[in-house]
Amino acid sequence: MLLTADELESFTNATCSQPHSLLGMHKVKGGLLVRAFLRDVVTCDVVEIAAGSAKKGDAAPKEKLHPMERVSEEGLFEIVIPRRKTHFAYQLRVTRHNGEMRQFHDPYRFLPTLGDQDLYLFNEGNEHRAYEKLGAHVRVIDGVSGVAFAVWAPSAARVSVVGNFNHWDGRYFPMRPLGASGVWELFIPGLAEGELYKFEIRSQRGDILIKTDPYGTSFEAPPGNAAIVCNVRKHVWGDSAWMERRKADASKIDRPISVYEVHLGSWKRKLDDANRPLTYRELAPALADYCLELGFTHIEIMPVAEHPFDGSWGYQVTGFFAPTHRFGTPEDFAWFVDHLHQRGLGVILDWVPAHFPRDSFALAEFDGSHLYEHSDPRQGAHMDWGTLIFNYGRHEVRCFLVANALAWLDRYHLDGLRVDAVASMLYLDYSRKEGEWIPNQYGGRENIEAIGFLRETNRLVHHYYPGVLMIAEESTAFAGISKPISEGGIGFDFKWNMGWMHDTLKFFQKEPVHRRWHLNDFTFGALYQWSENFITVFSHDEVVHGKGSMLMKMPALEIRDRAAHLRSLYAHMWAWPGKKLLFMGCEFGQSREWAYAGSLDWHLLQYLDHEGIRLLVRDLNHLYKTEPVLGQNDLDGRNFRWINCTDADNTVVSYLRNDQNQRSFIACVGNYTPVSREGYRVGVPRAGWWRELINTDSHYYGGSGVGNGGGVTAEPVPWDGFEHSIKLTLPPVSVVLFKWTESEA
Repeated sequence: MLLTADELESFTNATCSQPHSLLGMHKVKGGLLVRAFLRDVVTCDVVEIAAGSAKKGDAAPKEKLHPMERVSEEGLFEIVIPRRKTHFAYQLRVTRHNGEMRQFHDPYRFLPTLGDQDLYLFNEGNEHRAYEKLGAHVRVIDGVSGVAFAVWAPSAARVSVVGNFNHWDGRYFPMRPLGASGVWELFIPGLAEGELYKFEIRSQRGDILIKTDPYGTSFEAPPGNAAIVCNVRKHVWGDSAWMERRKADASKIDRPISVYEVHLGSWKRKLDDANRPLTYRELAPALADYCLELGFTHIEIMPVAEHPFDGSWGYQVTGFFAPTHRFGTPEDFAWFVDHLHQRGLGVILDWVPAHFPRDSFALAEFDGSHLYEHSDPRQGAHMDWGTLIFNYGRHEVRCFLVANALAWLDRYHLDGLRVDAVASMLYLDYSRKEGEWIPNQYGGRENIEAIGFLRETNRLVHHYYPGVLMIAEESTAFAGISKPISEGGIGFDFKWNMGWMHDTLKFFQKEPVHRRWHLNDFTFGALYQWSENFITVFSHDEVVHGKGSMLMKMPALEIRDRAAHLRSLYAHMWAWPGKKLLFMGCEFGQSREWAYAGSLDWHLLQYLDHEGIRLLVRDLNHLYKTEPVLGQNDLDGRNFRWINCTDADNTVVSYLRNDQNQRSFIACVGNYTPVSREGYRVGVPRAGWWRELINTDSHYYGGSGVGNGGGVTAEPVPWDGFEHSIKLTLPPVSVVLFKWTESEA
């Protein structure tokens, strides 16, 4: 035996940190040494592969065998082939204890699959395609097919690939460290798609950690949570026309964007099949039919990155690069997006770079050290969610997250990322008491590293994928969220308007008799409406945790009356400046709170109180998309004007939407009390016919049918600061939209 006792022990005790220095083929004095460490093997031969290949018609070249000596019970074999100085290609032929014979390529005869440039860029934080380098990838090397594994674990003492192929035994298939990069690598020939695997990591303290692949593209269900070797490029895309249009629209940010937010597991279920969720391939046609009927331009899916706990709704991610197994394969998810694109719908994904869970099989203390998270809990622990915060100042962590954003856009053609919990990333003292956080280098509360990461991500997304929307869920008044990076901003395209949502709900939840005292809640949003590019939202967060559904927030006893209030709220929402987002179920006024483990209450659509809300949302979307004054004039304050926002006695609020040329006008008049008002006068900027576009009190929507007969003619009666006015009948608890035309015809 040429191994020392310590070297042999490093294999039998699984402590070998440099396996390629001992295994494989090496030059030694007198010839070539070949050594292999194999599980459940009785005999092993080196099979010399002849150079070149036999010509057609010639006999196959004769194999040359070199029997190896077994030097340990655990499966260490070695041989010195004398008088040989040049390395040659070879395979190993083994006989197992059960008599089975097998011949395969030796993993330890292949060069690294990652180059110096790959590692340099990764350690620098600038390998934007890190997802193509790390993880598990089916490759063909020197004509041999197999899987290349790579993982970042700089504090590990040893890393092995484990799976069914080695009975999850970390003594076999130890990986090689690539210099000082912290990356470990191994190419295992003969493996293919479908293999389950994990990484067994020995920490510097000697602890054994079994971890899933941070860059894994597919995972099995809990409790196994193993990664699955998967080719995510198999889908043949058919959305080229959509992608070209998206690129062409990159500069047209002020366009109709109306988003239907969906939790895939609870939108609809197969009641006749154990109430299971629909698959990606079942969801796509059904969602497309529904959203196109209702006039939405995009769907936004709550996180589908792999997660172990259904109750997290996808926001506690353990597989950042993998569509969840719950609804199908990665190829199925690609089909889902492709189908929606071909039907004319964009797809936005909730993306969660703000935190990750503490599950022992995932990122937490990945190599025995605080690798992805800060070691100090004042920086690394999220107080609200019991999760860990990424160390945005570490180059490789930033590289991981940036590459994750780009991977979703590259592999799955997504049209936008809605970045979750941005506020928690911006502030070091987010949800922390004094003494529970560490100031930045300048003594401030801003998380400089996180801000830099967000800017870099937005810059690269817009660079590589023009037309993709970056959207921030940010609940504070942090300045410049949707301002260009070149002007000192963070670089998002849009920001959720959380302030408008809270204030508006506060007003609408008041009993009508009290609303007169709270008009400031209704109007306050206009003071900051154009400080950012806003999306007006009622998301899933508003219909969970005891908050009640949108319908049940409304102040009435009867469902019919609640529906009237909700219709007036939605009409105001669609008339108000800003792009739109509405969570599933809210469009038909579901009565109960959203529950992630069941289906929406679709049976309610048999009742006009609910179906009427849905029909109104459909008509509002159609109006929003077809009237440029609404859908293409959201981001310029010059296109909005109050008509009257001070009539507290009647609790009537009116405002005007117009285009930049002052040639198109839509007036929104809301009566927010259950009293019909006859002869109510509203000032308007033009003489002529003001056609009634939407009346939320129409019989068609389930209302009482009070209205204005299709429109009114403006009179030369000065009112509300205008030279003309219209005399209206305002239905109770309603919003009516009017469009100016020169004549009734």
